[in-house]
Amino acid sequence: MTAHDPSLGRSPSGLLGWLGFGPRRSDSTAVADTGEDQINRRENLRLCQLDEVARFLAAHQLEVSAATLTIGWNYLTGADSQLVRAIDRQVQARKQVTLEWLDEELGRNGRADEVAALADLMQRLENSIDEFGKTSRDAHTATSEYHTALEGHVNELEQVTRAGEVISDLANIAKVMLRRTRDIEKQMLRSEAQTRALRRRLDEARRSAEEDHLTGLPNRRAFEAVFEEQFRQARAATEPLCLAFCDIDHFKKINDLHGHDAGDRVLKLVADSLARLSNDHCHVARHGGEEFVVLLRGETLEQARAQLDHLREQLAARRLVNRANDKPFGQVTFSAGVADVFACGDPRTALRAADMALYRAKQDGRNRICEATAEDCLPPQLGAAA
Repeated sequence: MTAHDPSLGRSPSGLLGWLGFGPRRSDSTAVADTGEDQINRRENLRLCQLDEVARFLAAHQLEVSAATLTIGWNYLTGADSQLVRAIDRQVQARKQVTLEWLDEELGRNGRADEVAALADLMQRLENSIDEFGKTSRDAHTATSEYHTALEGHVNELEQVTRAGEVISDLANIAKVMLRRTRDIEKQMLRSEAQTRALRRRLDEARRSAEEDHLTGLPNRRAFEAVFEEQFRQARAATEPLCLAFCDIDHFKKINDLHGHDAGDRVLKLVADSLARLSNDHCHVARHGGEEFVVLLRGETLEQARAQLDHLREQLAARRLVNRANDKPFGQVTFSAGVADVFACGDPRTALRAADMALYRAKQDGRNRICEATAEDCLPPQLGAAA
């Protein structure tokens, strides 16, 4: 039973009744578009959405709670794109969406949220550093100008020999002020140097937060930022844009037979192979686990598939050996699903379409590239059959 099983009926005595909502008004009689009618339509829409959430929970035999209601709402409205993809893949694999599985997925998303919060903190820190650096530079400039002007006045005062003790005292005071401005200027220079050092450390921390430590590729968070920017630029320039999900075939078997260290070396090998595509218009990132994502700007769907297929054939032709024990890995291959981003309408739908094409490539025997279909590019509809 899927999350969109059309056989599930709607009963006002079900979850809606439990929530305290009665049956919806019939709108078979046309009336004028009054404010009350607009309120009624909004109420009917809200009830319909709640009805869909109830059907989702019933389809997966999930208990009614604040957590499961929120999950159902986020899935059916697409408010949480990561949750949508995870549940879609679980349904496509004909596996049940259980509370235990949801806890595991939400735990992963929680870790992703922590990374996003760290990135936000780093951004705010960077803005503070910029502001402090500008203040230090401005203060240094002002102090230097003041020092120069004061030095000139001191020289003028020293040249006046008949002005008496008052002028002499003024000259002594000015000399003291001059020494102090030199000290302040040195402090400002140190502050600027500290600001530059802090910025270098922040840049290093940012690169670390956006880089996958194993493969050296950008990580998922960094890729999502690049995807948004490339989507805007390609749309403005009316250039094609394609997205591909790539997944190493039988990776678990590699880990089981050769160990996780060998598995990490295979991950690095595939990452290096995909990285050959990288340039100003092609971006490759590790999306998680043994899955990679590739963004190809300026390439049609056929061209993007041809590039990935050529790379896949090159990798499959190699015969690899585990250097730790001289045992052969055998053939290392990957499968991929590729989608036309603008045919899908928006980045989130394109991600889902490429993922569905990847799933078909796996089902059809692996070691192949599948293109997303027009049906894959349709956004999930509330209440539609899976």
